Amino acid sequence: MSAIIKEDKTFRNLARQGKVTEPTEFVNCNFIDCDLSNSSFSSSKFIDCTFTNCNMSLTKFSNCQLNNALFKECKLVGINFHECLDFLFSADFEGCILDYCSFFQKKMIKTNFKNCSMKNCDFTEANLMKSTFDNADLQETVFFKTNLREVNFLSAFNYGIDPEINQMKKAKFSISGVPGLLNKYGIEIQ
Repeated sequence: MSAIIKEDKTFRNLARQGKVTEPTEFVNCNFIDCDLSNSSFSSSKFIDCTFTNCNMSLTKFSNCQLNNALFKECKLVGINFHECLDFLFSADFEGCILDYCSFFQKKMIKTNFKNCSMKNCDFTEANLMKSTFDNADLQETVFFKTNLREVNFLSAFNYGIDPEINQMKKAKFSISGVPGLLNKYGIEIQ
């Protein structure tokens, strides 16, 4: 059975909380003010799609392809992005709530996280090389065996990153963020 194809469509005020969507290929589609929370898009494809002001908390993307997806002002709490297909995975996030999301082992080179709340996220064994965390709240976010080479953390805050267990060559930090690199030593910097 072949997937349904939706191309160049705009979905506005779509309410599909808790619904299961048949495998669908969305190409160059816009989702605006939609409530897709607790729904399932298993085995679907989102290519060159933009999500604006959508509630997608607890949405399931297992075996999904996210290729050049942009999420703006979306609520994305508790999503297991690690269940998405690795092939051509690329997404950027602006002004989103990404608390409790998992990016376990995800390859996310040059990903932009701008003005996002990312509390309690998991980036264990992820590849974030050359990504940017611009004004991102990383409270209790886990970086373990993560590739953080050339990542820009200059305006990120509330992070705790262990330089001994993460690849961090040429990563950028502000002087005010240095305590977040020394947490494990119990050092008090005043």
